[in-house]
Amino acid sequence: MRAPSGLLGPRGPLPLALLCLLAAARGSLADGQPSVSPLTSLPIEEERITKYSNLSLESHNVPPTVSPLTSLPIEEERITKYSNLSLESHNVPPTASPLTSLPIQEEMLTKYSNLSLESHNISLTEHSNVPVEKNITLERPSNIELTCQITISRGVNSVNVTWKKGDELLENYLTNATGCILYAQYMFTIISSKQMGSYSCFFGGEKEQRGTFNFKVPEIHGKNKPLITYVGDSTVLMCKCQHCSPLHWTWYHSNGSVQVPIDVQMSEKYAINRTNANETRLKIMQLTEDNQGSYWCHAVFQLGESEERIQLVVLSYLVPLKPFLGIVVEVAILVAVILLCETYTQKKKKHIDDGKEFEQVEQLKSDDTNGVENNAPRHRKNESVSQ
Repeated sequence: MRAPSGLLGPRGPLPLALLCLLAAARGSLADGQPSVSPLTSLPIEEERITKYSNLSLESHNVPPTVSPLTSLPIEEERITKYSNLSLESHNVPPTASPLTSLPIQEEMLTKYSNLSLESHNISLTEHSNVPVEKNITLERPSNIELTCQITISRGVNSVNVTWKKGDELLENYLTNATGCILYAQYMFTIISSKQMGSYSCFFGGEKEQRGTFNFKVPEIHGKNKPLITYVGDSTVLMCKCQHCSPLHWTWYHSNGSVQVPIDVQMSEKYAINRTNANETRLKIMQLTEDNQGSYWCHAVFQLGESEERIQLVVLSYLVPLKPFLGIVVEVAILVAVILLCETYTQKKKKHIDDGKEFEQVEQLKSDDTNGVENNAPRHRKNESVSQ
């Protein structure tokens, strides 16, 4: 049996199984039913992928698989789709080159745009022998912009610029040169007490120059000299913060090395006045000598804490009499010494007078004796003449 014309393969008649498949396909076409080939056409495959690709992407959040030969527009679209999420989630600004422009990059501060901006500057010279420091008081979270500038006579490219927080090396700072002036700028945000401290800019060259910004919370002020009161009186201790409002005030008492919080609700001896947010007053009633010692007022801010010490001295009413008693004793001693001197002088003078009187008596006696002896020869001479 010969194969029909047109059904011969390259080397002979087609196999019988293939002929059977062709016959079955012709029969189904004759019945009006389309035949599905094992090799599905491309439009049907695309329709099935499109039908289920969205479900796969939504359920697993996985982008469609890209072949190694993906076209560049599709790759750029995918990078653009996720690049913003990456930058926002990590809040990492692009690394600045050593000679970037000086203007502020606002995108670095977008996350904390509701915070106020604090700008501070330090000017240095290449021949300065003393580092320049600037103290900055910060009460609440803020965006910070620090700028150091140095005037250099030689080329600015020979100067190495670095920023440090304490001993930690900082990155992502901006530099710019205008003529013989070199600028170094560092921008960041302070939102907690861990970010407070000292930030320094270094200009390295023949002689390193340094400028330091010291960030600290506001200081509170009390009475510098000891407060002196007396037993039984009442006194008021006050602490105040200029141009600031602490979140909370606390009082402590220490009569040694241990600070004990003062609880006004547990003792009627103390009363705290909180009329103004920027000051606190502690009233102590019925003072005793046990109440003397050091009192600490403690202020809590969003970025740290500050405290001040007040020394209280409680005296008894006998204490003011001590100087008077001392004066009385001194006067009594002086009077006694004077009286003793007078008595001694009088006795000595009387003794001298008695001695002089005795000498005069003796002299008179001797004179009388001499007078009697002289008269005796005269009587004898007269008697002889008369005879």
